[in-house]
Amino acid sequence: MAHEIPVTQARAEFAELINRVVYGGERVVVTRHGKPLVALVSAADLDFLESAEEGTGERVTRSVSTVREVPSAEGERPRFGIAAHHTSGHRRE
Repeated sequence: MAHEIPVTQARAEFAELINRVVYGGERVVVTRHGKPLVALVSAADLDFLESAEEGTGERVTRSVSTVREVPSAEGERPRFGIAAHHTSGHRRE
């Protein structure tokens, strides 16, 4: 769990907060008017978060690339009030 501290106090104690994050393994959330503003995390935590973020992007790309075209259900269009349908790029004459 992260330690929360108001931005005004964080300014006054910045060097101490850095030491707590680096050497104490703490995570510090700086708040303004009680709302989270920024977080101080160690470089190791940042590396972990960035690598996790990259892995998520790859999974999303894989799942999107496997999407295939599915024909619409003709009987459902009137039920939902849909007036148009997809024609796979072919224009009607």
